[in-house]
Amino acid sequence: MTSQTVIRNYLIIAGVYTLSASLIWGVNTLFLLDAGLDIMGVFIANAAFSAGMFLFEIPTGVLADTRGRRASFLLSTAVLSLGTLGYVGIAAVGGGLSLFILMSIILGLGFTFYSGAVEAWLVDALNATGFDGNLDQVFARGAFVTGGAMLLGTIGGGFLGDVNLALPFVGRAVLLIIVFIVALFVMHDIGYTPHKLTLAALPGEIRQVARNSLTYGWGERPIRLIMFISFIQSGFLAWGFYAWPPYLLDLLGEDAVWIAGVVSALIALSTMAGNALVEWFTRFCGKRTTLLLWAAAVQTIAIIGLGFAGSFWVGVILILIMMGAAGVTGPVQQAVVHKIIPSEQRATIVSFNSMFSSGGSALGQSGLGALAQSRSIAAGYAAGGLFTLLALPLLLALRRLNHDADKIVGTAGKRSACAAQGIPEVTAVDPKTTHTAA
Repeated sequence: MTSQTVIRNYLIIAGVYTLSASLIWGVNTLFLLDAGLDIMGVFIANAAFSAGMFLFEIPTGVLADTRGRRASFLLSTAVLSLGTLGYVGIAAVGGGLSLFILMSIILGLGFTFYSGAVEAWLVDALNATGFDGNLDQVFARGAFVTGGAMLLGTIGGGFLGDVNLALPFVGRAVLLIIVFIVALFVMHDIGYTPHKLTLAALPGEIRQVARNSLTYGWGERPIRLIMFISFIQSGFLAWGFYAWPPYLLDLLGEDAVWIAGVVSALIALSTMAGNALVEWFTRFCGKRTTLLLWAAAVQTIAIIGLGFAGSFWVGVILILIMMGAAGVTGPVQQAVVHKIIPSEQRATIVSFNSMFSSGGSALGQSGLGALAQSRSIAAGYAAGGLFTLLALPLLLALRRLNHDADKIVGTAGKRSACAAQGIPEVTAVDPKTTHTAA
């Protein structure tokens, strides 16, 4: 297997997986409201999903680092398919908030089997096949493909939801079965050797994972800073992503579900635009933290502006800017993390970082959900934007470390796009020589 084959398989798996997931993204909040929950109940159910991810990240990281990344991904698709159909069943029988909380936790479990595993599989396989390119560009390409999948999924989900709000959930379950079959044939552990995991050995493995997380995650200052940054940004983004459908439809004065689908598609396009900017800027820019700082600042301004948007179209533009900035942040943060952690703990540390993000999501959705219930969704956006300001000093601290993982392989002979910021170009650096640990 060649590096290009690995990248192609990664793009297929990530694309179909995101297509299935995104079918419900534009209608999830509307579905829960239609099922009888109030706005606070919606965010409690979503917070339960994030709490489930927080609880299960480490145990599922153990599975990915023992039985293999492929086994973890296949379990993810199976659990998510069952959990998604469970949502439909609860709504059909008129189940209340407690049942939605339970099913949300199961969905959180399903996503933890995915988080970290696919990234770890990709990076290990690329290393094993002699890949000498730029990881930022691979992740950006992957994010671009998943953005396209999200575009198709959200449009399709919006139109299916206009017929019946349950249809996007059923479609998601079907697509998850399809991606399970695809991964069964094209996703194989390369560059990593799985080993057996028995029930008796599980507590010891969890303790070892905890030690590895502290040593290679918390113990590495760049990773620790990224974890806090993820906690802060995810504390708002998870809530902000699910709050916009009722907020924008209220500004518009309409309740047409298909409008939410169209806006979701525009969000996908803006995220793809952010991904494309990453691939372009990393050809010339000297530091990853330059991209992260600019993206965080733009995102914060857009979020605060959303709290004061007085019209539907202003709100749409600001949401697109917010998600475009998120499209820049994601692949760059991924590259920093993977440049630092060793292969054996790759899935574990990525899951540990995801655990921090999930913790922020759970707290953010609960707190901002309560604020939206007592005041307004607009107040939640204003407060959430102010909270994201806390990420800026952490990013500056990350920049001051001047770690090898912050350096980007530039293009010789071309002026750095960051030269105006006084940042030196990095032109003749072989990515194979960068350190995997500080």
